[in-house]
Amino acid sequence: MAASWLVFLALCLLLPLLLLGGWKRWRRRRAARHVVAVVLGDVGRSPRMQYHALSLAMHGFSVTLLGFCNSKPHDELLQNNRIQIVGLTELQSLAVGPRVFQYGVKVVFQAMYLLWKLMWREPGDYIFLQNPPGLPSIAVCWFVGCLCGSKLVIDWHNYGYSIMGLVHGPSHPLVLLAKWYERFFGRLSHLNLCVTNAMREDLAENWRISAVTVYDKPASFFKETPLDLQHWLFMKLGGTYSPFRARSEPEDPATERSAFTERDAGSGLVTRLRERPALLISSTSWTEDEDFSILLAALEKFEQLILDGHKLPSLVCVITGKGPLREYYSRLIQQKCFQRVQVCTPWLEAEDYPLLLGSADLGVCLHTSSSGLDLPMKVVDMFGCCLPVCAVNFKCLHELVKHEENGLVFEDSEELAAQLQMLFSNFPDPAGKLNQFRKNLRESEQLRWDESWVQTVLPLVMDT
Repeated sequence: MAASWLVFLALCLLLPLLLLGGWKRWRRRRAARHVVAVVLGDVGRSPRMQYHALSLAMHGFSVTLLGFCNSKPHDELLQNNRIQIVGLTELQSLAVGPRVFQYGVKVVFQAMYLLWKLMWREPGDYIFLQNPPGLPSIAVCWFVGCLCGSKLVIDWHNYGYSIMGLVHGPSHPLVLLAKWYERFFGRLSHLNLCVTNAMREDLAENWRISAVTVYDKPASFFKETPLDLQHWLFMKLGGTYSPFRARSEPEDPATERSAFTERDAGSGLVTRLRERPALLISSTSWTEDEDFSILLAALEKFEQLILDGHKLPSLVCVITGKGPLREYYSRLIQQKCFQRVQVCTPWLEAEDYPLLLGSADLGVCLHTSSSGLDLPMKVVDMFGCCLPVCAVNFKCLHELVKHEENGLVFEDSEELAAQLQMLFSNFPDPAGKLNQFRKNLRESEQLRWDESWVQTVLPLVMDT
């Protein structure tokens, strides 16, 4: 109890200083065409906010991007002299008092800390905010915007309360409070962006918030990877992860070989190995809205088909990402006794991830969405690399994945296993379904992020 009173007293003393700093900043002349972008999460794992920053910079704005710096952002962001990244400090969980008290202290700390960071930065014409997480950032950004004359733009990726509901249950008091908070402060924004038409309709009908749908689109660096670059990547990853290493030694010791490719010592020509395994990739944040037991069960069924004599390739399954459930699923994977399937869970550098997507044979998505209203950006990136996808079905997935056109939709592990069998039958078969999906993706002429952004977001920030 004494600790909570000390925290309250400290905040009371700090608030006038923060407001004074904000007033001084407000009195200054604001830099022309400047935007402050905020994500109360890891900048390196927030691609959409990185893309907003790059597009704003490309079209004449200077950008200050605030967020946690736990992983490296894309080089384009780091090398752009119009973009300044300001690192935020994340308060780790406290070990004192009940969980509600710990959560409350963390929220209050983040609110005051973010307020301080925003007050002592050059004010922007706009504050672009990613939601979720929106607690406490929506209220703080709105308050700073009122002081500094900045317009608040909320980019709704999902609903924060629905993600909390996966952990605590939808009727938990904290979840209900978070829902009220998100709805109340969300209405105070000047502009709203969202990721699907389904979310736009829900915001309008149930939240009385008017939003513009800005679909996730792949950045220009998501594309098919040339074969020589694939080989370089496989050799690099093979230094750490055994599934990428050659199954046998080449006759010529000077020949460079990975599990999938080899480079001729004399000509330097890279070719694919005839008996190579198929490469399957899935990316994840290892959260409750992705059930990887579905994939593991499907892989077990797939391996049994191989052992039963079906003409199917061995499989390398790469699951990349960081998140709270990573260790849990890693233990499950270690308990499996696979013979013809290899699973590894690397964390890839920002520049290597698009290369691996562009080198893979199939992507798998297990994202189900806590609200049922957002779409998995991982699939957007896979499509940018012309990589066909098998995705678990949920409410608005049809806005992205077209069944039997650019991939397949499944309901459970049985259906996924059957799809893997069909797609990898007689692999690599140039006339097979897998290559037909890839051809359809090549011919679809997808808009890239900046092309879409110019059509949807740029007119909003120029007009207002």
